[in-house]
Amino acid sequence: MRAAAAALALAAAAAGCTGSGGDARPEASGSADAPDGAPARFYGQRIDWRDCGGDGAQCGTVAVPLDYGEPAGERLEIAVQRIPATGNDPAGSLVVNPGGPGGSGFEYAETAARRFGDSVRERFDIVGFDPRGVERSSPITCLGRSAMDDFIAVDFTGRDGASDPAAVSGEGLDELARLNRGFVDGCREHSGELVMHMGTEEVARDVDVLRSALGDDELTFLGKSYGTYLGAHYADMFPDRVRALVLDGAMDPSAGIVELGMRQAEGSEVALRSFIADCLEHADCPLGSEGDGVEPAVDKLSGLLDEAGREPLHSDLDDDRRAGRSWLELGIHSALYSESSWPKLRTALGEAFDGDGTRLLRMGGELYNRDDADAYTNYTSALVTVNCSDRQSPRDIDAFADAAERADATSPLFGASLTWGGMTCAYWPKEAVPEPEPLDAPGAPPILVVGTTRDSATPYEWAENLAAELESGVLLTRDGDGHTAYGRGSDCVDEAVDAYLLRTEPPEEGTVCS
Repeated sequence: MRAAAAALALAAAAAGCTGSGGDARPEASGSADAPDGAPARFYGQRIDWRDCGGDGAQCGTVAVPLDYGEPAGERLEIAVQRIPATGNDPAGSLVVNPGGPGGSGFEYAETAARRFGDSVRERFDIVGFDPRGVERSSPITCLGRSAMDDFIAVDFTGRDGASDPAAVSGEGLDELARLNRGFVDGCREHSGELVMHMGTEEVARDVDVLRSALGDDELTFLGKSYGTYLGAHYADMFPDRVRALVLDGAMDPSAGIVELGMRQAEGSEVALRSFIADCLEHADCPLGSEGDGVEPAVDKLSGLLDEAGREPLHSDLDDDRRAGRSWLELGIHSALYSESSWPKLRTALGEAFDGDGTRLLRMGGELYNRDDADAYTNYTSALVTVNCSDRQSPRDIDAFADAAERADATSPLFGASLTWGGMTCAYWPKEAVPEPEPLDAPGAPPILVVGTTRDSATPYEWAENLAAELESGVLLTRDGDGHTAYGRGSDCVDEAVDAYLLRTEPPEEGTVCS
């Protein structure tokens, strides 16, 4: 989904390894490590590791088939980075995924290695990879930078007198349809058959090939945000290959595109009110003073967005973007991912009320790596492509209009725009979207699902749903703000996760950490 619009993605912030990857070649004779029905010729690879950065980082590639139904056909090279364990007796690999979809796990490996506890680092090599279609792994391309700007931040202003996404109709709806069709057409034109093979089910198969290439009999994995959906798919497909899976900031496994947008809007509104309550306790809060109440502050912020929808704010950025409602919404969303960004958001909102949207505009761009044209366009291309490949979507545009109206009633600041954000999927090739099936992973060992009560990007309800759907799911709760829980300052969460990774012993069901 997209963000003017849509399921906001966890952006991986890490310095990438700069060396070139090594080659891994499938064994011609196949491997006994391959599960039943898997293309055995891709199992038993060994990665040609090459030094490529600090902390002893090593880089390489793993070969996978573009289409697992035709393993003798075209291949993809999956870029992999490994940060070796610090101890003398490593237990194997810990594979990490930062989310997105579209986030670079290759880059995230270094960041993750710094966040794990010493005991985990002593025992595990930290391994990250760019999933198929992402950055170094046959990157998918749909639109160039300027067209991507238009796609992400569709301007509702002036169409049918509307200044907000809930009122879009007529000319505005035609523009939405044009932009979304154009995105899908661009994907098919620039990326060809890859568009048909970007779903998480195929990425999970890639992970099992990677597990084999790493020499691990079972998978140890930490997935954040979208990475939880990937981990759940892996467990469902390969339950006997699971050692320990941590799924942090869970995606709802059963929600369709429309429901995903509506539920995320509700989570964003909860997170926003938490920010506002904190803001009102600070002297520099532009939304009011202590004792004024949260709802009047919400109304004041809503007024700012409505005004920006009618007339964009001033911007000092020389990049043709307008500081209208859509980009301002994105700037606010970006700060709700972490409490550490709340002071920055207070400052940006203060400037916005003075007529200057520059800072919020820049913050919205940071959510999509927009300062790097290549990373920006590929990140968003991969984000939308995977979401539309994974989730069922209505093909009737009236369904989005009805849902946007309902979402606006329950989530007045973000509901309509986040719901409209899934409209791209209405035009996605039907044959690229599998029928939904439960992700219950029968027979898998305990799987640790972690949820944060005021998570703006992945509402806590989603963690409850995923833990309930997985046959062996165990829910660990963090009572707090921000997106995801591990490595965010809770010793209770970190110790429980570390213990599970080291000894495969999950915390007691129902454990709540603050």
